[in-house]
Amino acid sequence: MSLSVLDELESKIKQAVETIQLLQLEVEELKEKNAEAERAKASLNQEYEQLKAEQQSFQERLRSLLGQIDNV
Repeated sequence: MSLSVLDELESKIKQAVETIQLLQLEVEELKEKNAEAERAKASLNQEYEQLKAEQQSFQERLRSLLGQIDNV
């Protein structure tokens, strides 16, 4: 093999290593963003369940009040 072929191979290997390192950083950033999104989703689900329970409570109270009006 000639020296130029080895130089070219070395250059391509260095470029591949740099690309892999950049992709690894990007993967870590995306993992963190995903974790943040999961936390936000959990918080929103909790809020949704709370609002759903409140709505059900209001509906039951309203039905009770309407029932009392019907009895009058």
